[in-house]
Amino acid sequence: MIKNRLNRNAKKIDKFLLNYLKRQKTSLLVSPMKYGVISGGKKIRSTIILDTGKLFNLREKKLIDICAAVECIHSYSLIHDDLPCMDDDTMRRGKLSTHKKYGEATAVLAGNSLLTLAFEIISCKKNSLSKNQKNEIISLLSSCAGHTGIAGGQELDLKFENKKKKLNQIIEMQRKKTGKLFSFCIQSAAIVGNKNNNEKIKFGKMGEDIGLLFQLADDFLDLKGSKKLVGKSIKKDKKKGKSTLINLLGYENALHYADKLKKKILNKLKKHGKNADNLIETIEFIKERKF
Repeated sequence: MIKNRLNRNAKKIDKFLLNYLKRQKTSLLVSPMKYGVISGGKKIRSTIILDTGKLFNLREKKLIDICAAVECIHSYSLIHDDLPCMDDDTMRRGKLSTHKKYGEATAVLAGNSLLTLAFEIISCKKNSLSKNQKNEIISLLSSCAGHTGIAGGQELDLKFENKKKKLNQIIEMQRKKTGKLFSFCIQSAAIVGNKNNNEKIKFGKMGEDIGLLFQLADDFLDLKGSKKLVGKSIKKDKKKGKSTLINLLGYENALHYADKLKKKILNKLKKHGKNADNLIETIEFIKERKF
């Protein structure tokens, strides 16, 4: 069952991160860093990495460091997104946002520290990645996390508020804000699987589609989800005048768009046979999730 698999994977990643931080010198930022990355969250990006690894018959041990790194990046982005200067959210993962718990300055520094920790984890001498794989993964993660990825997408998201934007503009923003990190998840596993450049590019594009599907599901939850299940404030997009496909196309048309996108992704995975079963199950969960 997908929920059990998500929970198992989350526990593995949490354990890895706790052990990793334990080996480092302590600081005042360790507590808010743990609060942001360890406590709660589905760790769905890690599951995508592990699921993709199954396509290439990779062992979890080869991918666990990348999973931990991607969760650090994701959590850093959430800590910063919740700040008053951005989306100004007080709840995240069913508890107070990091800045509400520890203060704004500490939240910024904890987010920055998680960002840099991600690259430290991937470059660590003790993991099983080759030097070439480390270099390629670090380069890819840099582009997916920075101004051409998450950060750039968040900037567009803020700039698009209360403005009428076209379909391609909203999709470009959401592909950067959410899709790029999912693209990294798929591509990084392909790198470890020693796939050629054309294959890595194809998998990267599929990852962006998965991220766009995830964002659509998030927007549906914001409109019709339960605050208790989602673990954060809902109905924010309309209040803030967010540019979403729901606001542009209407709920039913956006739902139809999401269904077509899911079908497109699943069609690409059929050729991988049983090796794709877990990834297909995860994609089905992304589209239909209630939290």
